[in-house]
Amino acid sequence: MKKLAISILVLAFVTAALAQTTVRIMGYGGEDPRIVARLLDEVIGDDLAEQGITVQYEPLEGDYNAALTNALSAGTAADLFYIPAETAPGIIASGKVLPLDDLVDSGPFITSLVDTYTIDNQLYGIAKDFNTLAIHYNKDLFDEAAVEYPNENDDWDSFANKLRGVAALDDDVYGACFPAEFARFGAFAFAAGWQPFDAAGNTDLLDERFVEAFSYYTDLVKEGVAVQPSDLGEGWTGGCFATDNVGVAIEGAWILGFLRDAAPNLQFGTTFMPIGPSGERGNFLYTVAWGINADTANRDAAVAVLKALTSTDTQQFVLENGLAIPSRTALADNPFFAEGTVESEANRIVFEGAASGNVIGFQFGKVGTDWMAPINNALTAVMTGQQDVNAALSAAQNEIDALIERANR
Repeated sequence: MKKLAISILVLAFVTAALAQTTVRIMGYGGEDPRIVARLLDEVIGDDLAEQGITVQYEPLEGDYNAALTNALSAGTAADLFYIPAETAPGIIASGKVLPLDDLVDSGPFITSLVDTYTIDNQLYGIAKDFNTLAIHYNKDLFDEAAVEYPNENDDWDSFANKLRGVAALDDDVYGACFPAEFARFGAFAFAAGWQPFDAAGNTDLLDERFVEAFSYYTDLVKEGVAVQPSDLGEGWTGGCFATDNVGVAIEGAWILGFLRDAAPNLQFGTTFMPIGPSGERGNFLYTVAWGINADTANRDAAVAVLKALTSTDTQQFVLENGLAIPSRTALADNPFFAEGTVESEANRIVFEGAASGNVIGFQFGKVGTDWMAPINNALTAVMTGQQDVNAALSAAQNEIDALIERANR
């Protein structure tokens, strides 16, 4: 009888070992495969193994959104995949993303992040991490100009005057670096109280709030207070900031690693975006969520992996290793944010930026990122003196109307 019991026990163990479920996940290439491998090895792998789950990461190199769309259409998409905020509406509209309302508790996550992935009152993704914009300022330039550092009480006027004070130092010094991109300018439009889409899904670039923000942003460039990255031979705001000739860069926490390598001696601080005419700040949520394939044959296992990848332990690991900003509200009190270092303070401000003012997900309905092109073109036209504000925005309005009409056909 004892031998029979032992045989049954051994058989049970063998059966359990053979009953492993492999969950395929698709995400970015680059550093992401290494990060996920570390998570599996150091944080969540053992717990998933106890549940009989193994994970297979499949990076989609090149144009991730196109590759994912093709995989979903062909029926070859993984059980779990990244959903970038900027393309989420289109991906979700495919019908290939599983609603999560009855499967995952969204309560512990930052509300604005949950809203970004909620469409028609259904939740389709859990943000794995995020970024917002913040003001990073060169302390040495502000000290040399005897100008007070930017701070959380600045409104547009006080912020602009501080930039002017820095720009007055020298012909080769500028108060800020302003790219001709909605991805940075848009935060000012939101601070004016403007929304990208109305209830009917249309965009009004001639709204007085948008025009006010557009004029504020472009006027500082035309005045010579702000400079475009290309005018300094740089490709982005961080590159401008690293030259030590620019007082302010408006970027997320991703700039920190760059500055650590490119400008290790730069003395800088970080604060919140300035308060706009609406009485609130404006900001973007740059985020990527985990979504589940609606056609997966491994739904329960996929849900378990999603929960593990967005767990408190996972996000603590990500934060402490300087990889990203966590999406769980509870991590606001994390000791990392109180360490008193330049980077911990910058990360705290970026984290709190998600709940400070008019914060909108970096997404553009069914049009996708093409929606930004008319605005970017208008910014360029005005900053370079090719058109005035009214002419540039009228042309952009016609272009954006056509894009929205095509997307809705």
